Amino acid sequence: MSSDSIKTLDVTILDREFRVTCPEDERAGLLEAVAYLDKKMREIRDSGKVAMVERIAIMAALNISHELLTTRLGAGFDMGEFKRRINSMQATIDTALADQDELF
Repeated sequence: MSSDSIKTLDVTILDREFRVTCPEDERAGLLEAVAYLDKKMREIRDSGKVAMVERIAIMAALNISHELLTTRLGAGFDMGEFKRRINSMQATIDTALADQDELF
């Protein structure tokens, strides 16, 4: 069997099971990403500010994107503009999800 064969892997993120596939040689990286995402989502949930899983996932994605962009762009990055855009996106998401809350 070659090192790039595709394997199926069951992972758990925020107490939810997911089945994903990845090349065998990327398994360790995937598991590291799963652990990192799970940690970030738990931090957001445990802060008590966000309860819905969808919101937790979106906030985790925004935080991780922020970390990535800060790392990649370094000093030439306009952090103020980025924070304004993140806050705007968060407000839009909160408004959209609030409308869905009324359905339940």
